Amino acid sequence: MSDPELEALRQQRLMQLQSQYKGNNVDNKQAMEEKMQRMEEMKHTILTQVLDQSARARLNTLCLGKPEKGKMVEEMLLNMAQNQQLPGKLGEKQLISLLESLNQQTQRKITVKFDRRRAALDSDDDMDL
Repeated sequence: MSDPELEALRQQRLMQLQSQYKGNNVDNKQAMEEKMQRMEEMKHTILTQVLDQSARARLNTLCLGKPEKGKMVEEMLLNMAQNQQLPGKLGEKQLISLLESLNQQTQRKITVKFDRRRAALDSDDDMDL
């Protein structure tokens, strides 16, 4: 084979491989999106079964205000439901007490240290007028 024919075959094969890869990549993305959507639906179904309407509304409000904390509470509720640690549907008051206990566990004490000796050193004292 001559060089132009060989180069044409290489280009054709490269195009075939790229189209196959793109097709597989698109299929994988769609499969992953469908899987994520099914998992979200299952999560919402379980939360609907575990929480009453007012508690669900409070959890949604928490998710809007503090998304990372809302996700943490959702995961905790899902784990508790899967381990059958919940006696029945949680009301708003039970969810509030659960959130308060969670706040006490995760609350970090913030301290501010102010070194007065360093603050006393001022560059204005060194100025020559």
